[in-house]
Amino acid sequence: MDFRELFRRFRHLSETPGIGGRIKVYPEDFIVREVLPKAAFRGPCLLFLLKKRNWETMAAIKEIAKRLGIHYSEIGFAGTKDRHAVTYQYISICRPELKERVNSIKMKGVELRFVGKGRRLKLGMLLGNRFLIRVRGPERPENLPEIIGELKEKGGFPNYFGPQRFGERRVVNHLVGKLLLLGDFESAARLFLGYAEGDMEGDEARRNFWETGDVERALEEFPKFLRYERAMLYRYRETGSWKKAFLVLPRPIARIFIHAYQAYLFNLYLSRRIEEGMSLAEAIPGDIVVQVKGGIPLRSRTYRVTETNVDFVNEKIKAGEAMVTGPIFGLLMRRARGLPGRLETEILEGEGISLEAFKRLPKPLREPGGRRELLIKPLHFAYKIEERSVLFRFFLPKGVYATSVLREIMKDH
Repeated sequence: MDFRELFRRFRHLSETPGIGGRIKVYPEDFIVREVLPKAAFRGPCLLFLLKKRNWETMAAIKEIAKRLGIHYSEIGFAGTKDRHAVTYQYISICRPELKERVNSIKMKGVELRFVGKGRRLKLGMLLGNRFLIRVRGPERPENLPEIIGELKEKGGFPNYFGPQRFGERRVVNHLVGKLLLLGDFESAARLFLGYAEGDMEGDEARRNFWETGDVERALEEFPKFLRYERAMLYRYRETGSWKKAFLVLPRPIARIFIHAYQAYLFNLYLSRRIEEGMSLAEAIPGDIVVQVKGGIPLRSRTYRVTETNVDFVNEKIKAGEAMVTGPIFGLLMRRARGLPGRLETEILEGEGISLEAFKRLPKPLREPGGRRELLIKPLHFAYKIEERSVLFRFFLPKGVYATSVLREIMKDH
């Protein structure tokens, strides 16, 4: 399965044919600039602006740490950024004596600049990202005004989780997550370790494991760079338990699978709501709404919509002070009621999953869940139609995908 096949399951909100075209033809076609809150710049740690081209965030962090002779966990960062792009983000190092050594680092595709002092950065500490994106070779750029007009009438862009959440090269993370929730650790391991669809290095070894399940052969054949897979294989050989094998993974890596399945369920809910003609921009009794301040959803502040407050809530939505949400299923998720609640239940039943399954996961894999707004409302949105491309500029809050904005505009990318 590739991400195109997966995303065909999720309905578009607008009906106007998309403009077509291609993104990320060159890294410079996709420029991302991270925005931190002012409070992040008050503290004792060194802050550097990291510019990278064709680097995954974690790979760049680990290489920087290696050159400094420190553990990568000593380098803080607020969010991961696209690999095939030019991205600007902040990193923190709470060791003042390393300032000059950081400034002297030379890496292809990486630039580091000291910007001052601040707090130790942690994942999620950003406000959002500014994007400058070029779509090359659009087939119907003249459709843009109609698409944008239609989406304005409907309240914004559908806030789907983007393909990055599912694994762009091997789109199986959500399927592994579902198997973990079902308690089928052996099948989850076989899928994670053995699924191969292309000609990447290591794919032949993966296919051999898929066919044979031979752990000893896999340890001989899996390339050294597949360190997480090899760690699982070694742990299984030691314990005979695939459950324990998953738990040898670093917690952020192990939880990727649950996050991906939560994202898949949310996308299903959002698509079903569009399919059934339920508004994404207007609350109905039973909905859960999230407070919005300055265009930024405050996802920890949610309110239930009832028959008595629905008119008041919809006034808040029109004023840009609230948004309708969908479910991020998990231990502590606040469930909707009424028609939205029925839809949530149908999504779970259709997948053969219960909320109890999230409680039965091993502790390192458990996720609290929550709510996520159904619409994206990009701030400072602008575009320019050029001779053979279209240039887009906008800001998105953290956790929102620029690729989901572009998917609704392009339709067939």
